[in-house]
Amino acid sequence: MPQPPVFDNSYARLPAQFFHRQHAESVPAPSLIRINTPLCTQLGIDKTWLESSAGLDMLSGRAFPDSADPIATVYAGFQFGSWNPQLGDGRALLIGEIVAPDGHRYDIQLKGSGRTPYSRGGDGKSPLGPVLREYLVSEAMHALGVPTSRALGAVTTGDTVYRDNALPGAILTRVASSHIRVGTAQFFASRDDRQALSALCDHVIARHYPHAADSANPVQAMLNAVIGAQANLIAQWQGLGFIHGVMNTDNMLLCGETIDYGPCAFMESYDPATVFSSIDHGGRYAYGNQPHIAHWNLAGLAQAVLPLLHTDEDEAVKIAQSEVNAFPERFVAAYQKVLANKLGLSDFTDSDDELLKDFLTLLKQEKADFTLALRRLAERASGRELVKTLWDFPSSFSDWLQRWDERIARDSQSSESRAAQMQRANPLYIPRNHRVEEAINAAYKGDFSPFNQLLEVIGQPFDDRGEWLDYARPAAPEEAVCQTFCGT
Repeated sequence: MPQPPVFDNSYARLPAQFFHRQHAESVPAPSLIRINTPLCTQLGIDKTWLESSAGLDMLSGRAFPDSADPIATVYAGFQFGSWNPQLGDGRALLIGEIVAPDGHRYDIQLKGSGRTPYSRGGDGKSPLGPVLREYLVSEAMHALGVPTSRALGAVTTGDTVYRDNALPGAILTRVASSHIRVGTAQFFASRDDRQALSALCDHVIARHYPHAADSANPVQAMLNAVIGAQANLIAQWQGLGFIHGVMNTDNMLLCGETIDYGPCAFMESYDPATVFSSIDHGGRYAYGNQPHIAHWNLAGLAQAVLPLLHTDEDEAVKIAQSEVNAFPERFVAAYQKVLANKLGLSDFTDSDDELLKDFLTLLKQEKADFTLALRRLAERASGRELVKTLWDFPSSFSDWLQRWDERIARDSQSSESRAAQMQRANPLYIPRNHRVEEAINAAYKGDFSPFNQLLEVIGQPFDDRGEWLDYARPAAPEEAVCQTFCGT
């Protein structure tokens, strides 16, 4: 007989000021869009149960298994640089946590489940479009090897959600190693609640960085680990041309996973100033600014945990500064590893900086597609020519390509190893904006086949599949999507 998941809710055992217990709002007519079968297997969730009426009740928030303990968590944050002293899960509920067969603990959260005490006047619901966007982009990021929250399932609710116009409602069931944010620490720090701040750090250490517990200064070791995780994460974003869109401190997870796929997008024509978010008027979160914003956010985390770093304030500041100041170097080291893989090098040396800068200058000058240019470079290493039918290097790249040929000739690895490395590092398929919008628009008309097809394609981003080649094509001028929206 199909069995429901068994939840074990460690966050709900923290002090009461961390969350608010409540159930989801009732929805009139839930209907299943999709269940993520491989993720069910990874989590040890019975897919047959999840597809049952009881599973649909959980995915839509109508009823939960007995072991669930639904809560809305509280946090604060700097949003576009402005302090907001209380945010929180305004349209989400953490149902509980599941310990997977591999021993890893995961949060299971509903997004779009209705009002909470943290909704700040909003309706707490989600239109169908943002649910499908997050499903597609988060699963694409997973397939690309980027640490990320994931989509366990999605349902329509039968509700009408009002934004600029009336839209069908939906709920996403989201999975993450945890939903604890930089803004969570900032919330308690701003209230000088050191007891809660200490409990939070103990929880993060036990859950994500258990090695830190054995350190002479566990909170410093935790801070160091978070900074390292974020350096690696942002390096991966930059290597893929991914633009998050809202890098507020409440959208940065301490576990080092990507979260909150609102006005996100993948850059097509290379330009560090690229912005898609409709609310980022000043370009604060442009592609080229993301490493600097991550550094700024981490400084906010360090400031929040200052009282726990040392009893002497001056010493605490010195410790915090030493950790935060190391971020640029740690990011560059992580980014150089990403670049070495993408450019077919066994390692990235300081002398390769000029080669990279000149390549990026040419990409911007030619308005070249970031993903296709790098994939075409990978093809040159392997002898393939699939991408060549979509894009090839213009004559302006001739001198640079000769320099690259000379550089890889000096590299220690074999040509076969290089070709395989570049194939794995440079995707052919990403969730291009016009394709995502196409899937969403079709779904609004009741047709989910473009969504399901796109999900299949972006789940195999490195495969040479000629029959899918149109999914690798950049948007034509009339298809271009220049703005993305958060859906709240």
